[in-house]
Amino acid sequence: MNLNFQKKISLQSYNTFGINVLSKQFVGVKSTKEIQYVLSQKKNEKILILGGGSNILLTKDFDGLTMRIESKGIKVINENDEFATLKVAAGENWHDFVLWCLKNDLGGVENLALIPGSIGAAPIQNIGAYGAELKSVFSSCEAVSVNSGVKKIFNKEQCQFSYRNSIFKNKLKGKYIITSVNFLLKKSPHYINTSYKELNKKLEGCEKTIQNIAKAVIDIRSEKLPNPKQIGNSGSFFKNPTIKNSQLEILQKKYHKIPYYKDLEGKIKIPAAWMIDTLGLKGFRSGDAGVHKKQALVLVNYGKADGKDIKALAEKIQLKVFEKFDIILTPEVNII
Repeated sequence: MNLNFQKKISLQSYNTFGINVLSKQFVGVKSTKEIQYVLSQKKNEKILILGGGSNILLTKDFDGLTMRIESKGIKVINENDEFATLKVAAGENWHDFVLWCLKNDLGGVENLALIPGSIGAAPIQNIGAYGAELKSVFSSCEAVSVNSGVKKIFNKEQCQFSYRNSIFKNKLKGKYIITSVNFLLKKSPHYINTSYKELNKKLEGCEKTIQNIAKAVIDIRSEKLPNPKQIGNSGSFFKNPTIKNSQLEILQKKYHKIPYYKDLEGKIKIPAAWMIDTLGLKGFRSGDAGVHKKQALVLVNYGKADGKDIKALAEKIQLKVFEKFDIILTPEVNII
């Protein structure tokens, strides 16, 4: 199999933080067979899987093989009058897939527009935004075992989805490589989700179509979030923490206007951005590592920060949040 294995390759252009670390080896793969071949040839090598590189913080050189998933393809594999099932290759760009669905008038992913990253990474993270989560449109995914190279199909239940989480981030972390994802999407008339207050406000006076929802989401994200091509970042760095009702009552006595919401499972969540902002850290900068001036949940690389600088800033924020609110912030980003 004719694959281009490269040595001592910088990963700077392959991660959205723009962190300049070296990988001992690097290879791009475009099919499941190529993934299986690489795994069979590199059984004793440490392997780092990269898609869009948008949910990862690299803190040191990688002493192994970086495998970049570059497979492409969107296929309708089943449909009826109401729904269509799509099989999408893991290397497809997530937002490009959302645009494809909008063009073909298929609903369910419009609230997730402009999320950076690849299709293969989406189930790992159970990506979500503006009142929606991937699991609501997820049907199944195909993955390859790192140890055996054998393909396996995971249904929704087997993926154990929860808030920004799945079995692939926990029990099976590093054990499977997702090669494709099947989505169940709704034909017209669509289910319209405007449960998120800011989104609903943005849509005032507009017809509530999936296209207009996506446009509103894109506008909101573009106003708040920095473009990784201009300022290195990975989007939201921390998860919004879940707290008990008793803890909320204690916090409300100190902070009368503390914002909170209930997630899709009815759990109480406090916006991490509000806590970071309340601490006066929005716009904070330590060298070239900083907190974005418009969105406190986003940590940024202003140019020459390395992964350790970003990690140190994240740990400083975690400590200050814990000291002030008695709440532990958990990174959404995978720190390597």
